[in-house]
Amino acid sequence: MSATPVAIIGDHFMLPEIFAEALKRLEQPLELRSLTLPWPDEPMVHGYAGDALDCVMEFMGDPDSIVEFAEDCEILVTHLAPLTRSMLQRLGRLKLIAVSRGGPVNIDLAAAREKGVAVVNTPGRNASAVAEFTLGMILAQTRLISAGHDALRAGEWRGDLYRTDRTGEELSEMTVGVVGYGQIGTRVVPLLPAFGCRILVCDPYKQLRAEDRAQGVRQVALEELLAESDVVTLHARVTEETTGFIDEAALARMKPGAYLVNTARGPLVDYDALYRALRDGRLRGAALETFAVEPVPPDWPLLKLENVTLTPHIAGASIKTVKIAAEMTAEEVRRFLSGEPLRFTV
Repeated sequence: MSATPVAIIGDHFMLPEIFAEALKRLEQPLELRSLTLPWPDEPMVHGYAGDALDCVMEFMGDPDSIVEFAEDCEILVTHLAPLTRSMLQRLGRLKLIAVSRGGPVNIDLAAAREKGVAVVNTPGRNASAVAEFTLGMILAQTRLISAGHDALRAGEWRGDLYRTDRTGEELSEMTVGVVGYGQIGTRVVPLLPAFGCRILVCDPYKQLRAEDRAQGVRQVALEELLAESDVVTLHARVTEETTGFIDEAALARMKPGAYLVNTARGPLVDYDALYRALRDGRLRGAALETFAVEPVPPDWPLLKLENVTLTPHIAGASIKTVKIAAEMTAEEVRRFLSGEPLRFTV
């Protein structure tokens, strides 16, 4: 039996060698080749900022180089490499694209479907990492961890952070609203009861699990969640419906003095409106992990506010995430070569 040619295009996070190791454990003969892109040492292209390449988003890699690398392969394993309509037309032998991310926005799915190329993804591969990170962001902002850290780094001892009119409430006194109840939201919710907080969930497409209802979690409309929550944490996907849905009107509905946490995607939020709400004191703080433009411009106004915790889109960055993605991808390749139904067809 001849070996099936497989191209692995990874980067310095999704290491190709980890995917190669997982694929080598399969019983099928494979001819593996690997390419390492420079992300995250170099930024990817974010189509949300207007730099889309033939309708694909969040990608890295020169199309001609990628086609040349994978042109005779039947299977392409990738993280960020773009696959556009014109690229797919040049990849005549390609039959399967395995994308090691939850949202394969770097692939022209309509073109792949028309060409008969199967596309699979790895939903939930970073869900536990992002859920864990979300709790850290909530605590860093509500308990003034970020403010204290920044001050000490600057050589200032902020004793005033102990003042009653300055210090924060404990989560046990708060209502936390979780917007989005998918792979990540369903992991955030079970972590919250240990803190004793009241928990609200908004997702018009999912119903609460029995175990979360048993913990007293309530499912409500977005308007009620915004009005009653002390902390609003976002875990929705970017769709036409959700793009910019946390806008000036939504922020105005939020409880005065509340916090906004975004470990999902930047395009969900109108950041100009958020800046005004934070600057004017309507919201007490925000913790932001993702942005519409990445890297964030150094003169971005939100960088200057004391009541904001910022991280450079690292919530899903864990070694466990890479291992899970590699194992999920290898299983999809095994199923494809064995003629079995694929689990995560996009």
